[in-house]
Amino acid sequence: MLHTLAIGNYRSVLDLVVPLTSLNVITGPNGSGKSNLYRALRLLAETSSGGVVNALAREGGLQSTFWAGPASVSDRMKKGEVAVQGTHRSGPKRLRLGFSGDDFGYAVSLGLPPPPDPADPEPSAFSLDPEIKRETIWSGPSYRPASALVDREGPVVKTRVARSWEVIAQHVPNFESMLTHSSDPEKAPEIVRLREEIRSWRFYDHLRTDSDAPSRQPQLGTRTPVLDHDGQALAAAWQTIREIGDRGALDEVVADAFPGAHVEIGVREDNRFALTFHQEGLLRGLTGSELSDGTLRYLLWIAALMTPRPPPLMVLNEPETSLHPDLLPALGRLILRASEHSQIWVVTHASRLVHALAEGEDCNEIQLEKELGQTEVQGQGMLDKPSWHWPD
Repeated sequence: MLHTLAIGNYRSVLDLVVPLTSLNVITGPNGSGKSNLYRALRLLAETSSGGVVNALAREGGLQSTFWAGPASVSDRMKKGEVAVQGTHRSGPKRLRLGFSGDDFGYAVSLGLPPPPDPADPEPSAFSLDPEIKRETIWSGPSYRPASALVDREGPVVKTRVARSWEVIAQHVPNFESMLTHSSDPEKAPEIVRLREEIRSWRFYDHLRTDSDAPSRQPQLGTRTPVLDHDGQALAAAWQTIREIGDRGALDEVVADAFPGAHVEIGVREDNRFALTFHQEGLLRGLTGSELSDGTLRYLLWIAALMTPRPPPLMVLNEPETSLHPDLLPALGRLILRASEHSQIWVVTHASRLVHALAEGEDCNEIQLEKELGQTEVQGQGMLDKPSWHWPD
């Protein structure tokens, strides 16, 4: 489980350190920075699959994702005693992301490449691609030089051996993470373990319910213990839960949201699976193409959260979209059930869902606010922040 998330110099976040529990609810008014926390976590996940540079390019490039305010915001600026103004930057500009968990902590620092050498006859055409400047894996709740296990500076990766360091790679490309480039389980087991853990994180922010959504049509069925990010194999995922998951719990969560209703999965001769929703008072079941957006989306959330292969971390971005407010208490209970097996992040601005999730004993409600354009945790003082130190 992750215990701390740290973000530095990313969009509206200048410096944020957030404590985490098994169930984390990120909330706040529109424009407070909820989406930026979600994006930062996705960027961290992209480092493990080699996609962080492309992900930043989709956001407009590294330069456009940097915090646009001054390098530091003083209390006098916040009180309005002095104007917001730039200050002299003491070091290079970096986007920093990191977390600490049960076993390891990890931090990555990204920056712009140095200016091209005028003497170079063939300078690179990718002169604005971000570079990974530093990566570190450590043990314990926060980074200390003595707790570092793997350290990457520029192209060089080294691991700790007793009280000394051993270089395991000297030519890592500056656009690749050591998590994708170094994969020796003997020399760097921490890299392998951390990479596989991050790759198992699941993000759900685009469950399709439009008229052309694959989940509305019969689909060729194969065992699907993990619902696709867009929900296309809904019927197969539902049948998989029935066969190898908790069938009784599946029926319970349907009845909790839709009293008197049940779901059937039909298999046609061509092995295509189709979902039928039977509702109390109707003489026949409704096919996927007949379901409302809200009902279909809720069935997709059931398939995602009742997975027979729960991940270490599941992130849900605005799960209340398209749902009637009366469904939100049931959705909250469904998420609470899932948090017994996975660490859950919920990004939402639906107060009714927040209230339902607050019933959980380990619910960590993180209310964001903006002050002078900077995202902060509401009510978090210096002594409330988890211990965190960035590698130099």
